[in-house]
Amino acid sequence: MIDRKTLDWALARQAETGVRIGRILEAAERVHRLDLHRVLGAQWGLDFIDLLRDPVDEALVCCFDPEQLLDEGWIPVGREDDLLVVATCEPPTEAFLERLRKHLGEPQTFLLRSTTPLDIERTVAHCFKDHIARRSTGELLFRRPELSAASGFSRGQKLWILALLVATVVGTVLDWQFTLSLVVALANAAFLGAVGFKLVACLVGAVAGTRGRREVGAEAERDDRLLPDYTVLVPVYREANVIGGLMRNLAALDYPSEKLEILVLLEADDEETIAAARAARPPSTVRLVVVPDAQPKTKPKACNVGLFLARGDLLVIFDAEDRPEPLQLRKAVAAFEHAGERTVCVQARLRYWNDSTNLLTRMFSLEYGYWFGIMLPGLDRLRLPIPLGGTSNHFRIDALRKLVGWDPHNVTEDADLGLRAAVEGYRVGVIDSDTDEEACAELRPWIRQRTRWIKGYMQTALVHTRSPRRLVAQVGVRDALGFLLLIAGTPLTFLLAPVMWVGTAAWYAFGEPHLPLVDSGVFWTIALINLVIGNGIMILLNLLGAVRGQGWRSAPFALLNPFYWVLHSIAAWRALVQLIHKPFYWEKTPHGLGQVEPDHAGLGEVLEAGGLGGRTAVPG
Repeated sequence: MIDRKTLDWALARQAETGVRIGRILEAAERVHRLDLHRVLGAQWGLDFIDLLRDPVDEALVCCFDPEQLLDEGWIPVGREDDLLVVATCEPPTEAFLERLRKHLGEPQTFLLRSTTPLDIERTVAHCFKDHIARRSTGELLFRRPELSAASGFSRGQKLWILALLVATVVGTVLDWQFTLSLVVALANAAFLGAVGFKLVACLVGAVAGTRGRREVGAEAERDDRLLPDYTVLVPVYREANVIGGLMRNLAALDYPSEKLEILVLLEADDEETIAAARAARPPSTVRLVVVPDAQPKTKPKACNVGLFLARGDLLVIFDAEDRPEPLQLRKAVAAFEHAGERTVCVQARLRYWNDSTNLLTRMFSLEYGYWFGIMLPGLDRLRLPIPLGGTSNHFRIDALRKLVGWDPHNVTEDADLGLRAAVEGYRVGVIDSDTDEEACAELRPWIRQRTRWIKGYMQTALVHTRSPRRLVAQVGVRDALGFLLLIAGTPLTFLLAPVMWVGTAAWYAFGEPHLPLVDSGVFWTIALINLVIGNGIMILLNLLGAVRGQGWRSAPFALLNPFYWVLHSIAAWRALVQLIHKPFYWEKTPHGLGQVEPDHAGLGEVLEAGGLGGRTAVPG
């Protein structure tokens, strides 16, 4: 099937990576998977079976553990002349046969056939589709209901909310001026605490910068033999227009293709994107996974399906429009080697490639600059819980499975997972690497996207405050306070901003009321700090983020941050309504609207340009 030159290349590549030669040839697309395993079967003395064409006894398959079948590379097929037919993609060594006898039971007689890993995966996915659907949507709720957003408000939270509403109504009836003043005073205090916390974290992040992580990044160029297997998850929904760009961006990753598996997660009802993905003719390192149709139809549900199928040691999530730095996977490997075993995830920086499209994208880019450039490094430096971004999160797969993956009922599943990791005693870090995304350039989609994000922060805050005593016991007073000021404080400041504006206007309109609980001078000092210094702080943080990211052209737009907050307040109140009315509703953000160049390139052009996963050029 191959010539001597290709064989010599494959042998040299095997010496570099330590990977089986068959996998090297298949990843380089020098042999087809069916041909490869037919030959391997002949070498092993086994006949080949095509699981996608020959009938399989589904009831028999479902008697076994699906994860065990995937891990060990075998699957029962049926019976033939009182013999149990077992298909395998592994060589029938004595150790393998011993494990098989143990699983099948004695005195069990079986007949081996050879097949491909992909055939086993697809057969398992088909036979266990209901199991996978239940697991991807309800495993966290079943195993850790107290950490799932599906449980909604706790009884205690409902009682507290009812008590606050009753007290506000009664206070308004008895003395509306005093009640309004008290609400405004409390709002100012909460606002000051949340903004002050961000200032401290960002100043620490600005001073620390990426010190220590650049040294780790310098170690990214390492022996390919030492690199672990890596799984890349790319959830895609209604994004047929970006499939070509997705393939090009993944092709730029500098990682041995023999150690790379890319799972493109597609929803069953998204026929247009499925057709576009198949038409792109993805290489063997890319597998198209059709996610079972089940509610809730969310990104975390799709990622849970990908986690179930993932066979790598590390895992990363990219969005369909992402353009990750080519060395990012190697940098993550180096970061994990330097971090302790309790580090479950490292987060790359996110930034926007279309920041100059209009005013909205410039403001969005400034916000990301301060958040990923100085805020998260500050939290990392302070060793506080880090809410993850929606993409470029690199995980240890074994630890991620212990965390039960993502919560499919939380619409900001990334932030929730970062905080849930802290609750379980894990750490999240950051790495010195960038991923370019497409900023939402239209106002209505931006409002919908930000509504979902803020609603997810609200869900996460509610989940982890169901039992404040338990939260403090799990993470400590310091981390619990940091969590409240960031995760609960962020949506709270957006919600409170209009209350403060109205309260301040009423203060001026009706004069200064008597407020016995709070000294008038103290109140006015806090109000002045929030109005002038608070907005100044947020402008400063955006400027710092722009400077750190060398985005000088966008820096002057930081002065418009107070107006950007108006949009956040609109989205926050919309999120609050949705939290009550439809908490699990996922508002999809369209991508590919601001492409710089037409996205017409097919995968054939990508392969001609150098292949997927930054592999060495293949002769022939």
